[in-house]
Amino acid sequence: MADYDIILRNGTIYDGTGADPITGDVAIQGDKIVVVGDVGDASGNQEINLDGLAVAPGFINMLSWATESLIEDGRSMSDIKQGVTLEVMGEGTSMGPLSDEMKKKRDTILTTADITYDIEWTTLGEYLEFLERKGVSTNVASFVGSSTLRIYAAGYDDRPVTDDEMAEMKRLLHEAMQEGAVGMSAALIYPPATYQSTEELIELCKVVAEYDGMYITHLRSEGSQFMQALDELIRIMRETGVTGEVYHLKAAGKANWDKMDTAIEMIETARAQGLNLTADMYTYPFSGTGLASCIPWWAHDGGFEKLIERLKDSETRAKIKADMQVPSDEWENTFYENGADGIMLAGFAKQELRKYQGKTLREVMEDRGMTDAADTIIDLLIEDNSRIFTLYFSMSDDNLRKQVQLPWLSFCSDAGSIAPEGNFLSYHPHPRAYGSFARVIGKYVRDEGVITLQDAVRRLSGFAADNLKIEGRGYLKPDYFADVVIFDPAKVQDHSVPGNPHQYSDGMVHVFVNGTQVLKDGDHTGNFPGRVVRGPGWVG
Repeated sequence: MADYDIILRNGTIYDGTGADPITGDVAIQGDKIVVVGDVGDASGNQEINLDGLAVAPGFINMLSWATESLIEDGRSMSDIKQGVTLEVMGEGTSMGPLSDEMKKKRDTILTTADITYDIEWTTLGEYLEFLERKGVSTNVASFVGSSTLRIYAAGYDDRPVTDDEMAEMKRLLHEAMQEGAVGMSAALIYPPATYQSTEELIELCKVVAEYDGMYITHLRSEGSQFMQALDELIRIMRETGVTGEVYHLKAAGKANWDKMDTAIEMIETARAQGLNLTADMYTYPFSGTGLASCIPWWAHDGGFEKLIERLKDSETRAKIKADMQVPSDEWENTFYENGADGIMLAGFAKQELRKYQGKTLREVMEDRGMTDAADTIIDLLIEDNSRIFTLYFSMSDDNLRKQVQLPWLSFCSDAGSIAPEGNFLSYHPHPRAYGSFARVIGKYVRDEGVITLQDAVRRLSGFAADNLKIEGRGYLKPDYFADVVIFDPAKVQDHSVPGNPHQYSDGMVHVFVNGTQVLKDGDHTGNFPGRVVRGPGWVG
């Protein structure tokens, strides 16, 4: 009779702490790691000689949009093939709590063209349990979105919430935290979060702090008001005691690139003063969000249907166009910052417009015989009747290198976990869906030597788990869950590029989730051992 279920022999072990690697073995029994080091003459029901390959804890995706892609395809292919074993979802909006009206409209969810499903849940906890029952290959966790709370209680209107609405939001937040949400997220450039005051966020973060959860935020500005937006986060943390993280740290727009040094200094000063402030990033110098983000925030008041009505009204359209042409301290003007050559259309709802996917706004204008970029944007939004997924080429490679070296920064994809097949081919995803984690190891560790592999693994695993206050994950240690990845550092490589994004990364050899092998010799095994991972407020 074998001593262990699985023995991984002769690997180069990176345990997630940042310590130098050791050569040794990892033994797994059931869903747990039981030995890290030397198993001696022990035997396993399954034994794999790794011949020196790197062994590490499973990677944590701090900002995942796998909310719908895991319903469509539970294999989580683009992330599993990069070593991701935990998807942390819920940037600004989350898959619960949902009212009947929210379920009907579905506009709280970042929908992917052609993917359809029945909403069989109401609360965030029920959604996560739905995924586990359905069968997913990665573990799943989620923040509860401040926008989701606000829509549930107060709709999309640009106004302060009433006392009763705030009480309802707090009730829903308490429920979500007790169900295991890892904290609350806010995406403050997107309505209706745009309409949430600092004071409103403080009241909500007081609840999050009661459960020792995290407040994680897409800052109110990553451009002209970058420093002020960071100040807001620091104020919220000081007044509530909540831990905080900046989603996908960036300085957007060339005019703002030099602000990154100041932002780093501000964060490090706050940390030195005792605030638990961290950040995450994806590893590309361009972002991805809706084309509707080019439209001033006031035009979104009341929701997407109201936005389209305003775009169709000639007088309001003229006012919108005028606001798009000038820089603003009141909203993140992605059109002004990027221009027609720095914007690439990537995801349309309507088949007849998908010929423009992978084309810049300038190329689309030329194809349509248009001379005004703002008019082209407005016409496309009306015609497609969707937010239109778009890439914005607005960041600096030099800043990315600075950020990658920061010891308090983890990593994310800010994308779904998809596959180059089926309904996923209906749009052009951001290449980060296929390559963000591979680039950490391939580009920044191996090719450029910006960081060591042990530090990269630490921030891909243990550091992120500690920040989320997740127990029993993030490290190769006895009694920890057996989320284990094996890869060849010499071969890890991303291949996805704008215009041709549906290409897997290479180099990941084996992946185990909760002790079950999900990737074997680079191929998916058909196993779905993923579980719900709950935050510190969970009431079991």
